[in-house]
Amino acid sequence: MKQEEFARRRKQLMRMVGRGGIAILPSAPVARRSRDVEYRFRQDSDFYYLTGFGEPESVAVLAPGRDNGEYLLFCRERDRERELWDGARSGPEGAVRDHAADDAFPIDDIDDILPGIMETCPRVYYQMGLYPDFDARMTEWVNALRGKASRGAHTPHEYVALDHLLHDMRLYKSRAEISAMRKAAKVAADAHKRAMRVTAPGRYEYEIEAEFRHEFRRNNAWVSYSPIVGGGANACVLHYVENSAVLEDGDLVLIDAGCELDYYASDITRTFPVNGRFTPEQLAVYEIVLEAQLVAIEKTVRDNHWNEPHDAAVRVITRGLRKLKLLDGSLPRLIKDGAYREFFMHRTGHWLGMDVHDVGDYKVGDEWRLLEPGMVTTVEPGIYIPNTRKVPARWRNIGVRIEDDVAVTSRGPDVLSKGLVKEPDAVEALMQSG
Repeated sequence: MKQEEFARRRKQLMRMVGRGGIAILPSAPVARRSRDVEYRFRQDSDFYYLTGFGEPESVAVLAPGRDNGEYLLFCRERDRERELWDGARSGPEGAVRDHAADDAFPIDDIDDILPGIMETCPRVYYQMGLYPDFDARMTEWVNALRGKASRGAHTPHEYVALDHLLHDMRLYKSRAEISAMRKAAKVAADAHKRAMRVTAPGRYEYEIEAEFRHEFRRNNAWVSYSPIVGGGANACVLHYVENSAVLEDGDLVLIDAGCELDYYASDITRTFPVNGRFTPEQLAVYEIVLEAQLVAIEKTVRDNHWNEPHDAAVRVITRGLRKLKLLDGSLPRLIKDGAYREFFMHRTGHWLGMDVHDVGDYKVGDEWRLLEPGMVTTVEPGIYIPNTRKVPARWRNIGVRIEDDVAVTSRGPDVLSKGLVKEPDAVEALMQSG
């Protein structure tokens, strides 16, 4: 992402914050995996969205109208010894030179500098509750200013949830963001193709997971969430991530796997037969889910409300389950009673962006939000048939989900992951091509 993109975002947010306001964003903390081993650092999405700065122990400050610079960064100083162990640091000089900060200071000086800037601002925009340690520091700074009130110090008197403004901004993706998400979707689609070609009876779920991780890393991407590789009954466990079972001949395997590339996520699911050929029962369920997904994508258009794709998918799935005699009753009554939830228990999609389950409200007041150009959502209906006595044996343990990433445009839905096949014949052909 070019620096101009980050600058445009900061400018837009500062217009909303206004003169007299100050927005404060801490970086993500370093997370410990075990003892002295840390997880790979991943910057806080809000912080990175505005700064493009990927280092920990940093704080970004936006102070519109401030004479001595509106965009400030507090960050780690250069340290030759620590950089030998942990890698290069930008330092305050690099924050100004490479990340367009108006001014930058050592993070160790923040207690001496930031409260003085806050004192001149009647409104503070901050996301409380995300990082408790930084919440405590904010409280200390405010209390310190209050303690100086008798000496003429001013204390901010209005505290505003920053996420209300910032997350609404993030909901609308720019051309550059859509381009980044399209690249992430392509890498993920290629990984799914790779998995389809190598899947065979007797292989382990984790072997297929390894194909995804290999394809992601060879494209400088990372998993955007723990991959789900569920064969047979495991496909009916929505968040199955153990990925340890053998893939059996005659079963389906459901793979939900996406990658993060340049801080933007993809999220794709495909379901296919382990042996490369759908059974009649598997195909019957698969075709219902595919029809539901295609209808839902058609509804993912400007001026439809958020829930219309879900309503469309529910109708197709409920009708299909009636046809399979897994549900009994009139279609309107089954939908009204939510009878389909026994087999389709989740929503048809979620916002997608820098986070897999991206930020943004789904309702405005009590009404579903209208879809607008720039929004990106997943479309992922599914049917999961449990192994219970009331279900005929031939349908048991069939789990199917099909998921694509869809951008709303002025011209209709733009399927970012359209490079990955999902028609049954095409899926079987791809598996045979391996």
